[in-house]
Amino acid sequence: MVEDTRGIDRTAFAILIIGVAFILAPIVIAFLTASLSYEEFVSAGGIGLNVGSSFLDNMRRIVTETQLPGQLWNSIVISLLVAGIKCAFAFTATFALVFYESRWNWIIFSLTIATVMLPLELLVITTYQIVANVAMPLNWLMQITGLAWLAEEVVGARHEFRLSLLDTYIGVALPIATSSTSVFIYRQFFLSLPKDLPRAAAMDGASPFRFMIDILLPLSWTPLVATFMFWFIGGWTQYLWPLVAAATPDAQPAVVGLAKLANTEPDRIPDVPLLMAGALFVSFIPVVLIGVMQRQIVRGLNLSEK
Repeated sequence: MVEDTRGIDRTAFAILIIGVAFILAPIVIAFLTASLSYEEFVSAGGIGLNVGSSFLDNMRRIVTETQLPGQLWNSIVISLLVAGIKCAFAFTATFALVFYESRWNWIIFSLTIATVMLPLELLVITTYQIVANVAMPLNWLMQITGLAWLAEEVVGARHEFRLSLLDTYIGVALPIATSSTSVFIYRQFFLSLPKDLPRAAAMDGASPFRFMIDILLPLSWTPLVATFMFWFIGGWTQYLWPLVAAATPDAQPAVVGLAKLANTEPDRIPDVPLLMAGALFVSFIPVVLIGVMQRQIVRGLNLSEK
């Protein structure tokens, strides 16, 4: 007997349409609002479904009258650093955890995954102190070993090393890149590979480094690309830490710059059409990347497909 699935298909199609409409509704409203002038927006009484003719003019203002174009470049560099550092750290760390047997591997893996439970937002003050002076551990070491006292006796004055990474790309990107979520993803993928693979490579004369670069890296290309895109988007949307670590507009990413476009004058309505145009301008690159790379992202996160 052939089962009639037309009812299930119609229900699934209806749910799909509702989901797509739910996702696209904010984007459509943003486009419609960005097409209005400030005067049209105020006269309309707020956000609505009115269509204007000022979209290109608002985009021109974003490019010529704001700092978002330069901050967009900052977002690209910071996001590339975040994704690159995360993937490189996770790949090499997981390689050591999986292919080098030790009774401490489970403890190291558990401690690594435990860092996911401490989001950066909870450690902003401590992280800021460290980034404001990355030489702080060196100063502590000198105090513990007595070298600071010795240097003070010789020079006649106390000296502390200082190196600030605030308002720099690496200072913004490095704390964001410390999450170890990718270690779990790569570990699951590495465990799905044939167990005799490293032995076969060793019999052919490949060193561990050669095995990692020439064999493991090509096999892991799909999950690497997927997690790289995932962390690129994650670095792009970070707000709190870049706001704290980058005090000057020239060093801030586009998300922070977009938040500062809102007019803070108490007696003036914010220029919402300009804000919506800026939001579309800032989100263009992530949306295009997701649209182009969605198949690779899905394949990479599906650990059963190699």
